[in-house]
Amino acid sequence: MQLQTTPEIAKDPVCGMDVRNPAGTFVHRGVEYLFCSRGCLEKFRANPEKCLAPEPAVAESSAAAVEYTCPMHPEVVRDRPGPCPICGMALEPKEIVLEESNPELADMQRRFWISAVLTVPLLGFMLWELAAGMQALPAATGWIQLALATPVVLWGGLPFFQRGWASLRSRNLNMFTLIALGTGVSYAFSLFAWMVPGAVPAAFREDMGGVPLYFEPAAVITTLVLLGQVLELRARNRTSHALRSLLEMTPKTARLADPRGGERDVPVEHIHPGNLLRVRPGEKVPVDGVVVEGTSAVDESMITGEPIPAQKEAGARVTAGSVNGSGSFLMKADRVGKDTLLSQIVKMVSQAQRSRAPIQKVADSVAAWFVPVVLAVAAIAFAGWAIWGPDPRLNHAFVAAVAVLIIACPCALGLATPMSIMVGTGRGASAGILVRNAEALELLHKVDTLVVDKTGTLTEGRPRLTSCVLLRNDIAEDELLRLAASLEQASEHPLAHAIVSGARERGLALSKPEEFESFAGKGVRGRVDQQDVIVGTQALMREEKVSGDAASEEAAVFVAVNGKIAGFVRVSDPIKTTAREAIASLHALGIRIVMLSGDHRRTAEAVARELGIDEVEAEVLPARKAEAVKQLQAAGRIVAMAGDGVNDAPALAQAQVGIAMATGTDIAIESAGITLLGGDLRGVVRALELSRATMRNIRQNLVFAFLYNLLGVPVAAGILYPFFGIVLNPMIASAAMTFSSVSVITNALRLRNVRL
Repeated sequence: MQLQTTPEIAKDPVCGMDVRNPAGTFVHRGVEYLFCSRGCLEKFRANPEKCLAPEPAVAESSAAAVEYTCPMHPEVVRDRPGPCPICGMALEPKEIVLEESNPELADMQRRFWISAVLTVPLLGFMLWELAAGMQALPAATGWIQLALATPVVLWGGLPFFQRGWASLRSRNLNMFTLIALGTGVSYAFSLFAWMVPGAVPAAFREDMGGVPLYFEPAAVITTLVLLGQVLELRARNRTSHALRSLLEMTPKTARLADPRGGERDVPVEHIHPGNLLRVRPGEKVPVDGVVVEGTSAVDESMITGEPIPAQKEAGARVTAGSVNGSGSFLMKADRVGKDTLLSQIVKMVSQAQRSRAPIQKVADSVAAWFVPVVLAVAAIAFAGWAIWGPDPRLNHAFVAAVAVLIIACPCALGLATPMSIMVGTGRGASAGILVRNAEALELLHKVDTLVVDKTGTLTEGRPRLTSCVLLRNDIAEDELLRLAASLEQASEHPLAHAIVSGARERGLALSKPEEFESFAGKGVRGRVDQQDVIVGTQALMREEKVSGDAASEEAAVFVAVNGKIAGFVRVSDPIKTTAREAIASLHALGIRIVMLSGDHRRTAEAVARELGIDEVEAEVLPARKAEAVKQLQAAGRIVAMAGDGVNDAPALAQAQVGIAMATGTDIAIESAGITLLGGDLRGVVRALELSRATMRNIRQNLVFAFLYNLLGVPVAAGILYPFFGIVLNPMIASAAMTFSSVSVITNALRLRNVRL
């Protein structure tokens, strides 16, 4: 395709500036290029091919420093990976990237496998001892246990000691404080008992006088905790799977159509706004842009959640990552790199994943006292066994205290909420539901009333002119429509666009309006060809004291010329085909539907009856929408507001949860807590189901974490021994502690498969 440059749209091929007054021209391969300065002309003349080739764009992500934060404490931000200074957990990148390299996971895996190899023989010694019924192993094996356990505890468990020591210094006691104490005391006592056995009190010795060694428990506990860290880090990586899948939708190359008429494949990083790109059948759209030539059906389900492909023709927007159907089209790139919708989605959802839900305050308040309480319980358990326990009393006391320290898991409490939020918001993004913050997701499940705007939410938002009716004999139908359309050219209202489009379809020549004045929700006034024209509602006609009868047609848009009503036009906005299904689903979820509309009551009530809406308020001015939401809230309702226009923004901000349609205005989207990429009410149903599933998952996690610690710590302390003779081995306590955190994350990962 040969693209000839014209002076009206010319851009300098060297600097990219608009050329209004050319400083020179140059013809290259049959195409005339214009230049803004002689310097640009000389550069182009010296090497045209280099000037026409797109320059590689440096990806913003490579230039910007990667920041890391903690899922439990998002206020912690660092410029490099490492442990959180509060809870000791590994920090994660604030924004999702395709590269899944995780230095923390690699380090823990290496430590785990080496420790596991060294721990297996220690387990063999323990089983040998149990099978032989011996109270202590032969002296020679002590050296072997020491040699095997030392690298496991001191090298394999080094990160735990480092984080435990850091927690003591910062007074932020956490899980690693307990692990470091449990393993450190076990190893230190065993080393002391092996090196100086005579110094061990008799209360510590076995029945036959042997000195107990805890090298095996110290090593096994360390290895099991390392295993838990590996499993946890792997599971945490999977919580961002949905967002990585979105990023992976963007193709690596694009088909660039250059001004010479040729086409070639280039890396997508080299695409700049304004480039023309060819999208062939079956290919993915590489960047955001506008179709310039051709038609096709494009599958946008991976972004909007809608399974039916959208028809695209010249002037239609296309989004990076969507899949082209059987047609071929030429598009003009306008948003590339981090400016594409996909990248913005990933950024927005990443921020939501790091936000804190109100329900997390419960876990935070418990976690603040958790470690001190556990330390106190360990001390009480030691004292209780030492005073009232069976012989060897100190031996039993030591084991019980270590078991208490090891089994306690504050991380299970801390992870219960953020893991579910991370997975839930990621699942929402893959279904076209963008959550701005965790609070909106939590509040949504409590909503019992949904307030909806009619135009653009229940209807297509693209009204069409259906008829024009005269009420005076001194004006022709086309003239009435021409005057109304000429005045409405200056209005941004959807009804104005329908009137203007209808007039142009009839081939009417429109005039430029003067003294234009707009009345929000009512109509417009001005002068057209020296005539006073008013277009609007019956209420506006009364306010302007226009003569003529307008009572018989409440649903019409009236036109007054020179102070008298001349006629009216009928404009219809078709109801969305999905609206009835969505309303029925919302009713099934127990949601009451209230429709607010600026339209005439007759029109609004007709739509409400057809869709089965519970309550309708018509002829509502923009300021009244927010007031209506306040009244519902004052009546004890938990309100969500769904809308897409500028006039919906105050109501969206007032509602407990604002739900914006991505097909609407930017200000509406900015005012909302949730954005629906699909643009219809079925997305509200999916958002409600996502919120309820996420909150159910959070409650499951919190209940498990609370019960685990509430039951596990007393059992480890020995509360069952007087009744059943059960004493919890510290190694079993370590396995249980590992299971607790991993089970919370695994349960959160189930949200990836929730049906929306």
